[in-house]
Amino acid sequence: MELEFYGAAGQVTGSCHILRVGGSTILLDCGLIQGGRKAEAANVEPFPFDPREVDAVVLSHAHIDHSGRLPLLVKRGFRGDIHAQNATKAIAAILLADSADLEASQVRRENRRRREQHKALLEPLYDSEHVADVLEQMIGHRYDKTISVAPGVTLCFRDAGHIMGSAVVELALTEGGDSRMLVFSGDLGQYDTPILRDPVSPERADLVLMESTYGDRRHRDRQNSLEEFAQVLEQAKKDHGNVLIPAFAVGRSQEVLYHLGKNYDAWGLEGWHVFLDSPLAIEASEIYWEFKHLYDEEAGAVFQGEYSMPALPNLHLTRSTEESRVIERLKGGAIIIAGSGMCNGGRILHHLKANLSRRETHLVFTGYQPQGTLGRRLIDGATTVRIHGDEVSVRADIHTIGGLSAHGDQADLLRWYRAIEGSPPVYLVHGDIDAAEQLRRTLKEQGSIAHLALPERRIDLMRL
Repeated sequence: MELEFYGAAGQVTGSCHILRVGGSTILLDCGLIQGGRKAEAANVEPFPFDPREVDAVVLSHAHIDHSGRLPLLVKRGFRGDIHAQNATKAIAAILLADSADLEASQVRRENRRRREQHKALLEPLYDSEHVADVLEQMIGHRYDKTISVAPGVTLCFRDAGHIMGSAVVELALTEGGDSRMLVFSGDLGQYDTPILRDPVSPERADLVLMESTYGDRRHRDRQNSLEEFAQVLEQAKKDHGNVLIPAFAVGRSQEVLYHLGKNYDAWGLEGWHVFLDSPLAIEASEIYWEFKHLYDEEAGAVFQGEYSMPALPNLHLTRSTEESRVIERLKGGAIIIAGSGMCNGGRILHHLKANLSRRETHLVFTGYQPQGTLGRRLIDGATTVRIHGDEVSVRADIHTIGGLSAHGDQADLLRWYRAIEGSPPVYLVHGDIDAAEQLRRTLKEQGSIAHLALPERRIDLMRL
């Protein structure tokens, strides 16, 4: 009975851990590695295990850094079941299809350059057929339902409060008469965030595998964050500029729309045009409305059972490329929500190219930006960036509103962990080394046994 770390160990993306119990092999997540060309080159490398020997996958949630290599796993021979929460299955369908399209587009663009240089051509990591295979193998489950995954392995999903369908994974393990409870946090959301319910802590665990994305910091108070957001919009109105919001299609886009709708009058939004410039985010929003039974009480009261977007009379849903290009011509008065959230692809790049060099532009980040991404370079103060082969000057006003992040901060992570009986030992994943180390020290100071997960380190669960 052992656990081994293969991804998101010492870094944020590429979540992937393997569990061996008796004769069964279970994979926890199979995410894409993100963060620039050097990091992403690792995606094409062989898995450090044989996909054909994996009996089942347990998926914590649909974000690509947790699900994005599932089609590659299937392509390379995995034929088992993929277990996910029902909403995760619905969201994974659109995110993985989009990932395959993006991969194909990037490879076509790179191969045009390679043909000119007489270099060997590349092939995509996977295609839409592999995505279809993943969805065929994926089984959706409700929260709080116990499921048999393999002999000696039962699973229960609890709400993680990160995005719709995100789950804390509880695995009850039995081998040779011994039993252990392994808990994998997946990604944990903030407490008291709108739309989603608070993260659920399991009652007990023998070992906890916990994320540490913001393990070294506290987010700004949510109300203060909303006031800061309102101030950005007010200043942008005075500057007669546009507001660009790079947002993840699932989670951030829906929350930003929620806040804009709820504060439409208070923030004086009647003079703005709000664009959700992402077919993917539009699809994801429709799934959010479909799963209204997973809302918290506040969101349920706001939507009042209606199958619709929040009340934003000036909201424009721009699905087509032609509609998106029209937005690029606007010099002011537009709030543009577009992907990708890390600025490493998608329509936001076109809007950045058109607006970054203008001093009246306001760029608002609401989510984590890994090292190596364009978003991180902009936050770190780059004065010029390269977009679509062109150098673009950065004169825009850049804001980071951490209080709107989908990830819990250190206080949220500690609150979730402290509710588990007996303060079980912890291994920290899904965090940069500095963030994970700060959280480890804090846990240790509070009397807990905490370790950093290291790549390919094996933990003997029988010795716990």
